[in-house]
Amino acid sequence: MTPKRPADKKKNPKPDTNELGFRAIQIASGEIPNPDKLNDAQAVAAGRKGGLKGGKARFGLLSDAQKTRLGKKAARARWKPKD
Repeated sequence: MTPKRPADKKKNPKPDTNELGFRAIQIASGEIPNPDKLNDAQAVAAGRKGGLKGGKARFGLLSDAQKTRLGKKAARARWKPKD
């Protein structure tokens, strides 16, 4: 049996209020970049690449009857009267 860890030695302890405030001031002053605003350029490019070919690839796998059914459904949704 492995011994239990003490409560204060967790792998990811929550930062205290002072640490959170200090980090907020650093982000607001521009001292460190905002982690929410960072984009991984490779991930963005890969997502766009997949999005550009996704519909064509999906429709390439459908039969003519399935394409007709989906097209009719889309036309009904597009031209449905607005209430």
